[in-house]
Amino acid sequence: MGFASINSGCGCCTLGCKSSTFLLPLKFNSITHNGAVVQSKNRLKRLRVVRSSASEPLLVRAAKGLAVSRPPAWMMRQAGRYMAIYRKLAEKHPSFRERSETTDLIVEISLQPWEAFRPDGVIIFSDILTPLPAFGVPFDIEEVRGPVIQTPIRSEEGLKALHPINLDKLNFVGDSLKILRQEVDGKAAILGFVGAPWTIATYIVEGGTTRTYTNIKSMCHTAPHVLRALLSHLTEAIAEYVVYQVKAGADCVQIFDSWGGQLPPHMWELWSKPYITEIVGIVKKKCPEIPLVLYINGNGGLLEKMKGTGVDVIGLDWTVDMADGRRRLGDDISVQGNVDPAYLFSSLSALTDEIHRVVKCAGPRGHILNLGHGVLVGTPEEAVARFFDVARSFNFDSVEEKSKVVV
Repeated sequence: MGFASINSGCGCCTLGCKSSTFLLPLKFNSITHNGAVVQSKNRLKRLRVVRSSASEPLLVRAAKGLAVSRPPAWMMRQAGRYMAIYRKLAEKHPSFRERSETTDLIVEISLQPWEAFRPDGVIIFSDILTPLPAFGVPFDIEEVRGPVIQTPIRSEEGLKALHPINLDKLNFVGDSLKILRQEVDGKAAILGFVGAPWTIATYIVEGGTTRTYTNIKSMCHTAPHVLRALLSHLTEAIAEYVVYQVKAGADCVQIFDSWGGQLPPHMWELWSKPYITEIVGIVKKKCPEIPLVLYINGNGGLLEKMKGTGVDVIGLDWTVDMADGRRRLGDDISVQGNVDPAYLFSSLSALTDEIHRVVKCAGPRGHILNLGHGVLVGTPEEAVARFFDVARSFNFDSVEEKSKVVV
């Protein structure tokens, strides 16, 4: 994997990454974003999953560092409360567990942004906590508190509740991925995702969300054997879950270590990295062609350590300069990101300029355009449409020819 001359040392960085000199925007494509609903009932009876290596989706090619004509684009938290059509559906089905654990609803919600904006990646509507009951950790989601685990695991006794993952309890995930692959029909990559062991353990130990992480951080010192046993169990379960998603139709899987950035770098290397690395090793052995993405919120101090996990793509949050991230990671790994989600509340011209800056700093190879975090509630749909229109406006064939002169 290597980048074209435009990215050697991030040539754009010498110019401060403030202009679009290397980018030749085409006319914006007009994409309807009226949120048309696609019904998914009874599709499973007639679906047929077909894999072809002849024409991989653009996003998969970029994840592998292969040449692409433009940057593929999708957004984290792509389906959700910013879309009016989703809010209307949520009024009819107010339980998040119902929406994320019912095949018809999963498919319908996952396809809402696909029908509206035509992203290059269609991510399954789910949650990183979804597989917990399948290996012995029941949970609820309350309107105000969010996820709640009534019996946190903080001792050897608590570990007894755990058992190997029962994938039969996650059929709605597999069925949804199969249907999504059929519906999208190769026009975009189907994306699966999981939580990293440290992040999942944080919820299980703390009993839900937390601002301080005191229970799990103290366990690193007061009960390290319990925490290691929990993390090891989660590693095995999550690795199986990733393989399950791939076999069901996922073209690419993202690992969210959402709370990994809450650890000091040396602690992340002890308590998160080894378990992610083990997952990557297991998945690569069974599904060697599937790209894996690793995203950590607040990852500026962890980039080089993240690369050591063996994933194919590192997701950058918006606090990392794309040019600096490229320099630090080198040209043998792909990157994803990293437009600040708040830019979608700015003028469309300001958003367009920022996308151009990010893409120019990332270079024409090995970059998946995304936000540096999930889409924010209240984001204007017009801005989301512009984001994808701008992504489609690039033409790297022209860029690379011009870069030979400029660099």
